[in-house]
Amino acid sequence: MAESREYGFAGTRGRIVARVWPNEHPRYVAILVHGYGEHIGRYEHVADTLVRHGAAVYGADHLGHGRSDGERVLIEDYEDVVTDVRTVDERARADHPDLPVVVIGHSMGGLIAARYAQRYGDTLAALVLSGPVLGEWEVVGTLLALDELPDTPLDTATLSRDPSVGETYAHDPLVWHGPFKRLTLRALDATIKAIAKAGPLGALPTLWIHGADDRLVPLTGTRIGIDEIRGSDLTELIYPEARHEVFNETNKAEVLADVTTFIDRVLTT
Repeated sequence: MAESREYGFAGTRGRIVARVWPNEHPRYVAILVHGYGEHIGRYEHVADTLVRHGAAVYGADHLGHGRSDGERVLIEDYEDVVTDVRTVDERARADHPDLPVVVIGHSMGGLIAARYAQRYGDTLAALVLSGPVLGEWEVVGTLLALDELPDTPLDTATLSRDPSVGETYAHDPLVWHGPFKRLTLRALDATIKAIAKAGPLGALPTLWIHGADDRLVPLTGTRIGIDEIRGSDLTELIYPEARHEVFNETNKAEVLADVTTFIDRVLTT
């Protein structure tokens, strides 16, 4: 695996812990944006693939996640998280001036990455959205309608057809295993609506990847959101039988090869 090092910075609401996977001779920068309840350390193999492909890779634990400050999984305004990602991006650009930047977001990180592209898309070379929370995600409305949020453990079988993925997730001390926070759900709902209102991504090359058997963020709801932000250069890849974490699926080598092929196309255009 590619070696990495941690660094910290003052985020919008506390100290954020970030990670860089350096590359002595990079041809582009990749910014990884992780999902709800997890941390950037779960993307070591993704970063390794990208480094071998020619990237210098950066990513942070979001506010309230991993080793960063904040009450666990509490996000009151996703615009703050987008701003923290911008700080990571600025560090990457300072380290590697003039290199193209690709943002890659998974699940909740896909929502953050999409909003990031709406705010800063003119500075990006490309966007990759993996199982993004966009469009209509029924979980939000269902949970917000309840008087008390249930503390129901995640069915780790929904992550991947590879049982070892769920096993590792269940025993990861940096993963949040408790219930949603109501303020976080409200902020999610507000951001889904804000993204829909802000609309298309224009000419930004965008790759959308999704598991056809994603039961956590169902394909049909996300497709509505993709149509809301669809620009003039969208590539869609849906993997039959794959579940939510396509980067951790049994066909992850195929998925990562598709991502690097897409990046190659963007960089050589």
